[in-house]
Amino acid sequence: MKGQGRLFVLSGPSGVGKDSVLEALFQRMTGVARSVSATTRVPRTGEIDGKDYHFITRTQFEADIEKGLFLEYAEYAGNLYGTPLRGVQEQRAAGNDILLKIEVQGANAVRKIASDAILIFVEPPSLSVLEGRLRNRATDDEALIQARLERARTELECVRWYDYRLVNDDLISAADTLRAIIVAERSRVRA
Repeated sequence: MKGQGRLFVLSGPSGVGKDSVLEALFQRMTGVARSVSATTRVPRTGEIDGKDYHFITRTQFEADIEKGLFLEYAEYAGNLYGTPLRGVQEQRAAGNDILLKIEVQGANAVRKIASDAILIFVEPPSLSVLEGRLRNRATDDEALIQARLERARTELECVRWYDYRLVNDDLISAADTLRAIIVAERSRVRA
């Protein structure tokens, strides 16, 4: 008998490689759905609406907040990000595991609402590696890079709130570790 699906939350500092780890995971694993977040930010080159994010206006996002349509939401670097509630509820009710990629602030909010959520924190090998990744993206000016690094320092202190720590020093290894976490949680006997 298939019970309620598990809720996995993946978060970590901007630039740590969450998207890359997820892409590698989904090449190696089936049976877990990815929640597509909504955001008010402008799409980056190559991002597809509805696949990478639901790109919406601030006005629409704020209206959706008022209607209670988000599991969690947060403002980051001047843009709003949120997890549409309906998709998560539908997947879990159907017995499917679902994975959210959200910031630390949102992960804390999810834990308060869904106490059974499994939180996984992705860390860079070092702050200097993280800085290099942010600079190599070539999407932010110097002020925004410095703001992201400062926020990363704060976010790295939040790892103690998480169930698992995952260091992204090698993409394949990180994806395999994430897969191992999911497989282990699927085998856990629930109380």
